[in-house]
Formats: sequence, structure tokens, C-alpha cells
Amino acid sequence: MNIFERYLTVWVFICIVVGIALGQFFPDAFQLLGSMEFANVNIPVGFLIWVMIIPMLVRVDFGALNQMRQHVKGIGVTLFINWLVKPFSMAFLAWLFIRQIFAPYLPADQIDSYIAGLILLAAAPCTAMVFVWSRLTNGDPLFTLSQVALNDAIMVVAFAPLVAFLLGVSAITVPWDTLLTSVVLYIVIPVILAQLLRKSLLARGPEMFESVMKKIGPWSITALLVTLILLFAFQGEAIINQPLVIALLAVPILIQVFFNSALAYWLNRAVGEKHNVACPSALIGASNFFELAVAAAISLFGFHSGAALATVVGVLIEVPVMLLVVRWVNQSKSWYEKGAACSK
Repeated sequence: MNIFERYLTVWVFICIVVGIALGQFFPDAFQLLGSMEFANVNIPVGFLIWVMIIPMLVRVDFGALNQMRQHVKGIGVTLFINWLVKPFSMAFLAWLFIRQIFAPYLPADQIDSYIAGLILLAAAPCTAMVFVWSRLTNGDPLFTLSQVALNDAIMVVAFAPLVAFLLGVSAITVPWDTLLTSVVLYIVIPVILAQLLRKSLLARGPEMFESVMKKIGPWSITALLVTLILLFAFQGEAIINQPLVIALLAVPILIQVFFNSALAYWLNRAVGEKHNVACPSALIGASNFFELAVAAAISLFGFHSGAALATVVGVLIEVPVMLLVVRWVNQSKSWYEKGAACSK
């Protein structure tokens, strides 16, 4: 992990402080940035999101999909968690905590927006940081690559319908035109551009590919941090007035991460999958594509929305929580292998 990835939570906290301060001291400048929209999409943020996502997607090799047959059980477990458990468990946890338990402590006019943000956060499996988590657990690189490639391919067609269904179930109006625009802007086009760039770089040799990736890799985190400064500049007033909101939003996110990682890990053990497959499976099953979630929340509900704030809370706790999961799966290797051997 480079310095940006290792201390992402620290940078996010700094962005909170800087963003809130800038928003309070220069409100007119940020109102101008917020007004720069086309088809309900903020142009500065749209550019930053592309800078965030494309370097990550360049590393995804869709050719790895032909490796799936080597890890059918692990692939099946991860798909089950990513697409049939995590989005629905988050929708339930959001309803339980945000609409029921914590409702008296949250702004009433933002309840629906908070729930929408949490759903967006859980509806897309993580793409880039999973490679870091997998490496820290000595995960099978071919499994990790093929699983990420498969999830990205599914996301192109499944993200919008899944989000629309869950928002509908939660009684939240679905802005279909904006949702589909977000999918095209933040999934389809970046995937196409990234794969064209990948093909071009690989044609010039693996050394050139790695050299360019090393240079553009930090762009993703840098763009994310700049986006967060903009978000917190707009959200500053709400955060100052309601500091408890961030802590309350973190509760369902933490529960779903621990629940889904534990379930994926246990299911892999139950079907007799290898530990170096179960680890990345658990990590992919638990982590979120927060870059896409942030972008979609801004496009659908705006900078000032509770949805945008909820996705930012996901960014805030992603790294420390996933590092805890990494430590847990590494330390439980002997327990896992005893159970997996009995399952064969």
C-alpha cells in the first residue's frame, strides 16, 4: 500500500476539516462550483470521478474471466454475497437504524436521502482497493482478478436496476433518467476508455504499462480527496449543526461489512474452498465501490444531500475496517483450513 492508501482515513479527516473551513470562509466560490452543471451532472465533480475511476479500471483484465472455472465455488460465494446479500442487508439495516432506531436524532427531511446513500454504497462491489486487500492476505491473484472483472461486467447491466428496485422498496422516488446517466457516465464510458488505454499500453510492452500505472495510480486517491473537500465544503453547515450524524450513519455500514465478510468467509470454508481464495472472497464481499457511490449520490441527489454525506462516511471508515478484516482472516488461517479440509 502506498502512503495515500495506507493513511486514507487520515487524509479523509483532513479533507473534512479543510472542506468545512473553505465552505465557511468562501461560500460564494463553492456555490459557483455547485452551479456548474449539465444534465444534472456537476462538471467539476464528473471530471474528478473519471480521474478517480479510470486508473483503477485500467488494471482490470476482462480476459481473466476465462479463469473462473478454476474457482467456481469461490466465485459463486462472492457473487451470492455481492449481489443477493449485501445490497439487501444494507437496505434492511438502513431501514432499521436510520428510519427506526436513529430517526429521532436525525434531520427528518434527510432520512430518505441517508437511506438512498447507504443503498448506493452497498450496491456496487469494490474494484480497485480489493487488489490491495488481496495482496495483504496472500490471496490468489487470478481469483481476485477474475472476480473483479466479473463484478465490473455485471455492474454495467445490474447496478441501475438493483438500485432502482431497492430505492423503490424503501419508498424513495427513483430519478430514472439521472440514474441511467450516472451508469453511463461512471461505469460504461470509464470501462471503455480504461480498456482502450490498457490495450494501448500493453501493446507497447509490460514495462511501459507498469511505468504508466505507477505514475497515474495516485491520481485516483488525489481526485477522491479533492472531491471530498468539495463535498464537505457543501456539507459543512449540516456537519457543524449535526456532528452526531456521521457516527450514526457509520453503524449500519460497520455491521454490514463485518456481517458480509464473515458470511463469505464461512461459506467458502463450508464448501471447501482454499484459504487464499476465501480471503479475497470475504474482502470483495464486504467492501464497496465508494467512488461510484459518491458519484452516483451527487448526480442523483446533489452535493448538499444526505445521500452524498452517507457515501462519504463509507469512505471515512473503509480503510480501517477492511484492515481489521484482513487481520482477522490472516489470524484465523489454521481454524479455516481445518474446517475446509473436513468439507472436502
